Amino acid sequence: MIKFKLIRLTVLFSLGFLIISNNVFAQSQDLKYIFIGHCYQPNTAGDKVDYRLENFDFTDYEGIWLGGDVCSEALINYGTVQYIDSIFDLGNPETHWAMGNHDARNGNWEYISDFSYRNTYYAFTSNKLTRIIINTNLVPTDCESMDEQYNIIMNVCDTIQESKYLVLLMHHGLWDSVPGLPSTYDYAQSHLVYWNSNCYDVNSNFVHSIYPKLIEVEQRGVEVVCVMGDIGDRTNKFDVISDDGIQFLGSGLYHNEPDNNVLVFDYDLSDYKLSWDFLNLDSLLLEQQKLVND
Repeated sequence: MIKFKLIRLTVLFSLGFLIISNNVFAQSQDLKYIFIGHCYQPNTAGDKVDYRLENFDFTDYEGIWLGGDVCSEALINYGTVQYIDSIFDLGNPETHWAMGNHDARNGNWEYISDFSYRNTYYAFTSNKLTRIIINTNLVPTDCESMDEQYNIIMNVCDTIQESKYLVLLMHHGLWDSVPGLPSTYDYAQSHLVYWNSNCYDVNSNFVHSIYPKLIEVEQRGVEVVCVMGDIGDRTNKFDVISDDGIQFLGSGLYHNEPDNNVLVFDYDLSDYKLSWDFLNLDSLLLEQQKLVND
């Protein structure tokens, strides 16, 4: 009888362990990413992010995606990048920084690489989710980098197979004339209508050189999502699908306003489903503080 009870307890313990393990596994199937654009703190020496982000707990997020203009003078001093790294963990492979004009205008781009161990443009894949981080500040005075970035974009679009999603992260408003989208003048803080993706084609703006490749990727069954961070003064959220089925999103903070939203992605690994929502930054902070106090 004692032996039977021991066996029964062992079985129950094993079943309990399996249930707990399965619950942990099930919980781990959902990953969260947070996209934050145009997040500098105004009226400073140019070396601070929005003060609310200094108090934000990023523990629950698999990755932080920065949409540029992180500080208003992000790269003028090495210490500013150290400060940015202390908040966003730039060396984490899942942290991505799409440079903005405020980040780029003082040079010293190598400061980012010192902490991220990557260039300012690259492709990255994990969990069947491919991201291309685009440096929209590149100009024809640096044709080598422009063409290298363009080749990365083209190579990914030509070869992507196993990924379920292709996400393009960028700062500037490049999307003018994309079929089905309003003019970037209606929602973006920048309107780079004549932006060039490469040095060997004068007609290589986004809609002519990159967008057609994205349509090809979408038609092969890989869902394409483009995300930009240079919005905030007109609206701080943008969510439109083009006439060709490409998803375009934009999110940016603006001068500590209470209606500022961040863009949070949920990625369910059980069926590789990516969804997103615009969430109020102040409300998220209040929720985190409530959890701590409870």
